Amino acid sequence: MKKKITAICALLGLLSTGAMAQEESTSALASMDPNQLTLLIILGVVLGVILLLLILMIYLMSFMATVLKKENPALADEPSWWETFKERFVTGKVDEAYGKDEKAKLMADHSYDGIHELDNFMPPWLQYVFLGTAVFAVFYFVNYSVLGIGKTGIEEYEEELRLEAIAAEERQANMLASIDETTVVFDESSAALAGGKSIFEGNCAACHAQDGGGGVGPNLTDDYWIHGGSISDIFSVVKYGVVEKGMVPWEDQLSPEEIQQVSSYIFTMRGTTPAAPKEAQGELYTEAAPVEVEVVEADSTATATN
Repeated sequence: MKKKITAICALLGLLSTGAMAQEESTSALASMDPNQLTLLIILGVVLGVILLLLILMIYLMSFMATVLKKENPALADEPSWWETFKERFVTGKVDEAYGKDEKAKLMADHSYDGIHELDNFMPPWLQYVFLGTAVFAVFYFVNYSVLGIGKTGIEEYEEELRLEAIAAEERQANMLASIDETTVVFDESSAALAGGKSIFEGNCAACHAQDGGGGVGPNLTDDYWIHGGSISDIFSVVKYGVVEKGMVPWEDQLSPEEIQQVSSYIFTMRGTTPAAPKEAQGELYTEAAPVEVEVVEADSTATATN
């Protein structure tokens, strides 16, 4: 009876573990539509009722067996259904296989230098596991090598590479979409500068001249800048504009990536020689010198202490 109670407790423990796993998947359930969630709840309730009925049936069978054994003492010597099941599918009948003679286990044709191999008894559960692996191997071979339905290791690897390439493109797109004045960088790639040149000629040349020498807008080729000459400053001016001086903001017409491209192209104009340069405006801009970090060398005469 104690063994049966232990089995029931183990089953309840598995159910509680499943409930904990279900709590961890709450985020996945939240993404389901109402119809799918309702169907899942109904299936869960039905499964729970079936498990409860199964536990109740096992309990009633055990109770009836106990009552019958008390009313008929002759039945007390008969093994219970659990003992019969365990003997048939788990432990087996070792005594019937070999008897009580240990010499029956010896394999006479498997003797090498006096060392005899034993034909040990294989319990039923291990036999079933072995047969299961053999059946699985047949289906595995047919699925992968004969029918070609399942993906091979190389095909799975190529599929993972394809999915990772898509994910990398999405990450790159998200990074480009999130560029602002704090994360912008000078992109000196030929594709970026070509895109920036096209944007500049189509939108900025009317005020700053085709070669950046200036017109209505200031000269972009000298070292004097009204609002700062760093790549971040240029990005901010292009993005937000200077409304009081007639420059419109471009953040609604250009993407963050395009603003970075045109800002990088404007950055490369510095130091060029335009045909008709406009007089300098603003303040002289110089790049900030990199901060030097002083390295303090350890005294070579210092000794380590224990």
